[in-house]
Amino acid sequence: MQVEVLTANDLIKTAPVFGQLSFDNHEQVVFCNDKDTGLKAIISIHNTVLGPALGGTRMWNYASEWEALNDALRLSRGMTYKSAITGLNLGGGKAVIIGDAKTQKTPELMRRFGQFVHSLSGKYITAEDIGMDTEDMDIVREVTPFVTGISQSMGGAGNPSPITAFGVFMGMKAAAKFKYGSEDLEGIKVMVQGIGHVGESLVEHLTNEGAQVFIADINRERLDEVSRKYNATIYVGDIYSADVDIYAPCALGASVNDDTIDRIKASIIAGAANNQLADERTHGKILKNKGIVYAPDFLINAGGIINVYAELEGYDRKEIMRKTENIYNTTLEILKSAEAKNITTHNAALQIAQQRIDDRKRENLN
Repeated sequence: MQVEVLTANDLIKTAPVFGQLSFDNHEQVVFCNDKDTGLKAIISIHNTVLGPALGGTRMWNYASEWEALNDALRLSRGMTYKSAITGLNLGGGKAVIIGDAKTQKTPELMRRFGQFVHSLSGKYITAEDIGMDTEDMDIVREVTPFVTGISQSMGGAGNPSPITAFGVFMGMKAAAKFKYGSEDLEGIKVMVQGIGHVGESLVEHLTNEGAQVFIADINRERLDEVSRKYNATIYVGDIYSADVDIYAPCALGASVNDDTIDRIKASIIAGAANNQLADERTHGKILKNKGIVYAPDFLINAGGIINVYAELEGYDRKEIMRKTENIYNTTLEILKSAEAKNITTHNAALQIAQQRIDDRKRENLN
């Protein structure tokens, strides 16, 4: 009997979703299409053991539908572990809309997307992400209650970006404490890659702390604006080989990959981007062997979900800040645990998150 062995590409053709390398036993993947508004979206629900899947909607001009699906799968998985490790009773989900947010996003498209979200009856709760803002979530709120990150005037917690940046800042300080023996970032050289809403807020925190801030972005206009505002240095050249202490990726994921990892000179990686390691196992080990401290992204960028979770649980701004500030303690704990167990920091964080999910699953069965 001859057994046919399928390659990864062949598997994707025969099983477009289950065959994706980023598929991790996701519970549900919804493809949304509306000809009238031009909406093409994917809602990915990874896990709902701890609660409804909450995660933002990203609008991006993906090169292909495969790329969009892969992003949705990876991002939703990250949301599961982000909520679990932060102690929130939420599962992991994410949505992506294929298109240019600057030219193709319309109120009609957002309302139609909201109707698809509503059809899931609360299993998935959306929020803002790249290409989205609070005003977009307000439009979605017109057709479904299953949305967070709405404006404060409508009873929401508002823009989560500043809280996300504060959490990253706390995680960065914890990584500095672990690596250098002090959390003080004065004089420390930090490269911030990507200066959107979160990146700019992080630059502000770092500037106030007295760090030497370098910024890089594909948008020259934003670079000039942020540089003038915070006196940050615009970096021209290969950011990975830059002589800095901390590399803070705050744009798209997978910036730590086969091509860049050997060039990285920073001794700490701590940023807001999701899925910073293109290959979590391989690149996590390489960073560990190089002595580079990696602050797990799904932990230190959890401030945003803490912020929008307040809309569901009803806690106030003071509690939002307290929970986000605690990212410092959790990060330090995980870095120490990884060192003691001689495992990668990503693995150490993943173990804690997975344990909480497994414990809840056993409780639900009893």
